[in-house]
Amino acid sequence: MYNNRRQSEGAQRAAERRKREDESNRLSAEVPKLQSLALQISEVSQGGPVAEPTYVRRVVVANAPALFFIPCGNPHCKDGGHDVTHVVMRALRAGETSFDGQDGCDGSVGSSACARTLRFIATATYA
Repeated sequence: MYNNRRQSEGAQRAAERRKREDESNRLSAEVPKLQSLALQISEVSQGGPVAEPTYVRRVVVANAPALFFIPCGNPHCKDGGHDVTHVVMRALRAGETSFDGQDGCDGSVGSSACARTLRFIATATYA
């Protein structure tokens, strides 16, 4: 029963995320000259790297939402994630080709705050 409840909570969070993405402006409309965007993403916990490797998220600019919310990588984290939309959109609107940032998770693990921090390096090209 616990596993089913956890799966339904995860499905509900995914549905809410898809709804926010569907309601968001399109990236191509917000930054018309943007041709490509890649985000190299990693997470650290209490200053040290976590077991998950760094990965690259390639954004399909033509139909991507202008929303950059990345779920927390900790499977035990509740209500967490990383909303880096403001940082990413500010840099893209300024025409930056390379930029980086970080964001602490605002979720919780048990009765404690989640200790994960997302770090990203972005690479963009423009027309």
